[in-house]
Amino acid sequence: MAEAERAKPPPAPPPLLLPPDVGPPSESRTDDDSRLAEKVETPSPTEPSQTSSDTEDAGAAAFPIPLYRRLWNWKPRPARYDPDNPPKFTVWMNILFGFASCFTVSNLYYNQAILNRMAETFGVSFEQASSVATLMQAGYAAGLLLICPLGDIFPRRPFMLALIGFTAALWLVLCLTHSFAAFAGVSFVCGATTVTPQLMLPLVGDLAPAHRRASSLAVVVSGLSLGILVARILSGVMASYTDWRDIYWFGLGVQFLVLALLYVFLPDYPSKNPGGLNYFGMLWSVARLLVTEPLLLQASLVSFLMSAVFTSYWTTLSFLLSSPPYSYSSTVIGLFGLIGVIVIVSAPIYSRLVIDRVVPLFSALLGLTIELAGLVVGTVTGSTHVVGPIIQAITVDIGAQFTQIANRSAIYGIQPLARNRVNTAYMVAAFSGQLTGTAVGNRLYAEGGWVYSGSCSIAFIALAILICLVRGPREEGWFGWSGGWAIRKDDWPSNKRDVPAEGTAEEGTVHSSNAQPPMPAQA
Repeated sequence: MAEAERAKPPPAPPPLLLPPDVGPPSESRTDDDSRLAEKVETPSPTEPSQTSSDTEDAGAAAFPIPLYRRLWNWKPRPARYDPDNPPKFTVWMNILFGFASCFTVSNLYYNQAILNRMAETFGVSFEQASSVATLMQAGYAAGLLLICPLGDIFPRRPFMLALIGFTAALWLVLCLTHSFAAFAGVSFVCGATTVTPQLMLPLVGDLAPAHRRASSLAVVVSGLSLGILVARILSGVMASYTDWRDIYWFGLGVQFLVLALLYVFLPDYPSKNPGGLNYFGMLWSVARLLVTEPLLLQASLVSFLMSAVFTSYWTTLSFLLSSPPYSYSSTVIGLFGLIGVIVIVSAPIYSRLVIDRVVPLFSALLGLTIELAGLVVGTVTGSTHVVGPIIQAITVDIGAQFTQIANRSAIYGIQPLARNRVNTAYMVAAFSGQLTGTAVGNRLYAEGGWVYSGSCSIAFIALAILICLVRGPREEGWFGWSGGWAIRKDDWPSNKRDVPAEGTAEEGTVHSSNAQPPMPAQA
């Protein structure tokens, strides 16, 4: 019985009920019917169907874009990125980067000359007030390690504008708060987000033509050095005649000025890694670069030792000059900082004439040798003749400028798509050297005075020279001098106008970040 039920055919579907004027479909449709169907199914040329852009416009009309988003996404015509005609890296853009670096890095140093006034205002001890400077530097170190590598993921224009805008908005708290705890905490956060100059330096490495990279970097590095000097001088002078918070109001205004200038003139370059990267894997790759790239490790070790000498000198100099036989006032001691202005301002000139033309290792060795000679003179004569510390100040600045610019010019040719991570590894080493120099210099000066701290600096620079000598400018391994001893750069053009920037058809233009740019000669 069950089998009979299963064998029964299914019931026929009910007949399709159609309007009286429409018959069932059949293969015998007339030409009139076909034309009628075509007219119904095909849109009229005068009434086109809705396209995707029409849909987007309708969506935009239904959900209007907020004003702040329209302002954020808007770019002046010169700042819009066109892969067929990328923006050129001009001298004026280079100067803008130097200006922005100068008055951005100043955030970290406004407090150093007015800590005593802060202590009076907040009713805390000088030791507690000095923690503001420490927290600002600690925040900067955290930003170097945790924020700077993101430059290899995000498009640089919105990333830098967001950092500057966030810092400027938060800076208002420092101008108004009467709570020392809030002031200290916000100082740490502002220090962490004041890393825009360290995003600009790899960007200059991306954009500048290979034969102008050192001199272009020198403009930004000089801006950094001037920012430190300007912040200390301005804060000290303004605090002497007005309220100490006025320097913070000045800092607020100049940050918004930098934000406005970059908003108008900074071109919108594409992301270097548009596919994205894993954040924690990216942080790990910073450490991995130090053990896989011999050039980066060599440059980082030299930077560590040189930075230690730099901070050791400027920390112990105040102890020397405030003691017999000098007994100088704080104002006179502060004027010693002006000695390096000539060296800082002239850095782009000798970078163009010297560092751009020779291999970076030779420039580093030249700077370290000059610094070593000045350290010997200053250490031997500094306790009795003021000429010694002056000579030492000049040579320390020359050595720092020559070596820093040469090292950066070299390491930015390692991995073009990871330049922000390369810069992070290099700067972490330099910052660690600054902390080491401060601690070691103070300790040795307490033990044996100027001669002890100076002798340690001599040993550090001598070790840096040895590190430079164990690996030649064209060596691809960890040790050796394969590739020759020639001083002149292999890629220095006989006619500079014929050499384009990386990945461009003409000098100074920006290469597309989606394509792997040609690797410059590793130095």
